[in-house]
Amino acid sequence: MKTDFIKYQAQTSPYPLGMEVSHAVGSYIYDVNNKKYLDFVAGVSACTLGHQPARVNQAIKDQLDKYSHVMVYGEYSQSPAVEYCKLLASHLPAPLDKTYMVNSGTEAIEGALKLARRVTGRSQLISCHNAYHGNTMGSLSVMGFEERKQVFRPLIPDVDFITFNNEADLERITTKTAGVLLETIQGGAGFIQPENDFLVKVKARCTAVGALLILDEIQPGFGRTGKLFGFQNYNVVPDILVMGKGMGSGMPVGAFTASSEMMDLLSDNPKLGHITTFGGHPVIASACLATLQELTETELMNQALEKEKLFRSLLVHPLIKEVRGKGLMLAAMTETADITNEVILKCQDKGLILFWLLFESCAIRITPPLTISNQEIEEGCTIIKQVMDEILASR
Repeated sequence: MKTDFIKYQAQTSPYPLGMEVSHAVGSYIYDVNNKKYLDFVAGVSACTLGHQPARVNQAIKDQLDKYSHVMVYGEYSQSPAVEYCKLLASHLPAPLDKTYMVNSGTEAIEGALKLARRVTGRSQLISCHNAYHGNTMGSLSVMGFEERKQVFRPLIPDVDFITFNNEADLERITTKTAGVLLETIQGGAGFIQPENDFLVKVKARCTAVGALLILDEIQPGFGRTGKLFGFQNYNVVPDILVMGKGMGSGMPVGAFTASSEMMDLLSDNPKLGHITTFGGHPVIASACLATLQELTETELMNQALEKEKLFRSLLVHPLIKEVRGKGLMLAAMTETADITNEVILKCQDKGLILFWLLFESCAIRITPPLTISNQEIEEGCTIIKQVMDEILASR
């Protein structure tokens, strides 16, 4: 299978890990030799409730027995998507009350950027250095990492960049700005949290000049930071909220939410301001609904903060400089990229899945399912420290 994987399936890098997956259950992935791996990555923050969550799987099966795709998005009333959007609105602050469901996080970013331009009548978009918002052409245009996008230029014009947590840069947000797009917690840059009320100050500046604040919650969203969305930790409400990844417990989905007044502008003048065939797909929406119900009816979100404390108490080692992030969105920082690479690869050999961040080469990604147990956390952290001890001993 691995040979055919390389030969027939397009790759994203020259050296894919290439694990041959047999099945996955709970916090574990099994390969074709039935070796089990404790999953500290959760499909890069996507498998919120672990692998094969019973409630989500049952919702998918029940919906398949009723109907699957019947019509392009926005034409027919289909209960899974309607119920989902209604429940989501009940857990969001005003004026965030209308949601557009799409197929992925990057499409949600595309829709949000279009909405900002449609609402304001302006063209300028502002993002952050070292930001990552997806890889389609619009999302790529607001990526703050030139090395990854230079060969695809020209991209969409009138995009400027500021530095996360740099208040002096807020003067660059002007009456020409349509939208300011920020990750609530910078992901690819190293799980960097906003400091000194940075998001509050960005929102105030946007309000003063008539720009819109767009918050990308694709990684922090759906309970990972102890709240349903990361912005709820920082005393700010975005004009447009973008989500994806953990929204559907591993199913492909994204969405963006704004006020009804704003969102209705996409339906007219011109009509079809955004259109998608499979957005709001009833099977996917059923998975999203079951995920949101599970998160809001249990203590999983509160437990994420307790599990963070456990991780921090265990991840103490001479090779770990610091642990960044919040809740179960954590990054263990080492001194060098070589150490990080060695830890990740050797941990996989010992049955623990870790991963990299996009731009911060010294970071070890730790984003397990919210359902991970304390015992599993202890098991994984023991492996990490064993590997680090071996690295120290070999020096």
